Amino acid sequence: MCYEKSYAVVIPARYKSSRFPGKPLVDICGKPMIQHVWERCCTAVERKNVYVATDDTRIQKIVQGFGGQVVMTSSDCLTGTDRLAEANLQLNRDFIVNVQGDEPLVNPNDIHTVIDSFLSTGNVTNAMCPIVSEAEFNSLTVPKVTFSQSAKLLYMSRAGIPLTKDGRYKFGYKQVCIYAFSKEHLEFFSEYKVKSELEEVEDIEILRFLENDFTVSMVEVKSGALAVDVPSDVDVVIAKLIESSGN
Repeated sequence: MCYEKSYAVVIPARYKSSRFPGKPLVDICGKPMIQHVWERCCTAVERKNVYVATDDTRIQKIVQGFGGQVVMTSSDCLTGTDRLAEANLQLNRDFIVNVQGDEPLVNPNDIHTVIDSFLSTGNVTNAMCPIVSEAEFNSLTVPKVTFSQSAKLLYMSRAGIPLTKDGRYKFGYKQVCIYAFSKEHLEFFSEYKVKSELEEVEDIEILRFLENDFTVSMVEVKSGALAVDVPSDVDVVIAKLIESSGN
């Protein structure tokens, strides 16, 4: 895709995951997971605009081995968005699109949707999709989204929101981890050296923007990708890849 503004799709990847060390390099159907994500990003945009941001030379070597571009960042980034901000000090693009390195089934069309929304509003932009089950609504690993009639983020929480006064689930939306940030958004983020109060409690980095009075636009996509959070998630992703390939 061709845009007037300069941009990059950046995949933040770290080796030292507390729940799954070495996660970006786990083998999925004969390829490291980070390669699956990179290939889908290259389907969405030109390969020259796709980068992996990491602090680990093992990830750097693997990515360069399959032809990907790498931006090396420091090991003290608080969040993936802090890593993007540091990466853009080198890339110097007008805007950056974040795609999570642990979602090997990310939909390239959703990347287009987020970019188009960002270019329309200029706001911090994040994808979302409907929650499809009460179990998902109650899961603490799934950030829930509430938004205004004009799709501006009101709040995001690991708690089930909105909730009836007698504690029942009616409907909900969840975050899909594709973001778009302007250079200025990321400069703010990199200058803010600590997590904000709600961000620290919820462990949801988009709240740093919300708490500092940035408008966050939410854009709906059809469904969220399967994320690999723990080793047992790998088999689920492999089964889905096999199913989608028709084998």
